[in-house]
Amino acid sequence: MERRNWILLLVLAALWGASYLFIKIGLDDLTPAGVVFTRTALAALVLVPFAVRAGGLGAVWRRAPLVIALAAMQVAGPFILISAGERHIASSLAGILVASAPIFTVILAVWIDNAERVHGRGLVGVALGIAGVVLLLGVDLGGSGTALLGGVMVLLASFGYAIGAFALKRWFAGAPPIALVTGTMSASALLTLPLFLADLPRHLGLGPIGAMTALGIGGTGIAFVIYYTLNHAIGPTRTSLVAYVAPVFSVFYGVTLRGESFTAATAAGIVLIVGGSWLAGNARRPPVSRRTPAAEPAQVLASSGR
Repeated sequence: MERRNWILLLVLAALWGASYLFIKIGLDDLTPAGVVFTRTALAALVLVPFAVRAGGLGAVWRRAPLVIALAAMQVAGPFILISAGERHIASSLAGILVASAPIFTVILAVWIDNAERVHGRGLVGVALGIAGVVLLLGVDLGGSGTALLGGVMVLLASFGYAIGAFALKRWFAGAPPIALVTGTMSASALLTLPLFLADLPRHLGLGPIGAMTALGIGGTGIAFVIYYTLNHAIGPTRTSLVAYVAPVFSVFYGVTLRGESFTAATAAGIVLIVGGSWLAGNARRPPVSRRTPAAEPAQVLASSGR
């Protein structure tokens, strides 16, 4: 892989890994709904020109009810859960727990989609991921009821990503990926606008303003443009590696910039969850030549939580 693509991959992982730090800062003055509305509205503004150029927005919005349903289960809902959860847990732990999304995808496939079932090392990955979740919830968060609730909220967000991936596969196979992501971001902004207006911030400091600008424009909008650039240059399989690098960045930012704790349980949890997700995700990944365009954003959203 060329040096330029390696650099873009690391930039993308750094942007997505920083999402949880930006959420944490934004929550100083904004409600969870305010964070989600701001980031999705800004992301939509960044993505619309690229989607118009690529084409397909009209076709996507002709299926507006399904776009709104997908946005609710795979963007707005999980984003609100993550933001609410981060009121009670460290941003680094949120980044680790979100990486469990492929684990939920494999578990749900037993009932929803036979084509996504795994065997062998995939099941080993599921077991490792579950062990990592139990370790983090039972050791790192076990001493506080509110922290445990926050961790569960983030896990529910990962569950939403997994459900959304199946819905995306069933409803939008073959849809233009960047148009679909633009549509779901726009729909998510509309869905969360009433909640944002119902509880407007009394004060908005420079820190939250900067964090929301970076999260919406950089971590959500520009990040997806980089993702599609990489996907075109090196293929979806290599590009999906970003989902397993981003949690490392989230831990680094949380520990170094906000002084969040990093214990032996945290280290073991990230190894088990990220490693287990990698095993499960690669065990169920079909050959690149058979992947549909709509499967690409599904995997990224489900794996990275962005």
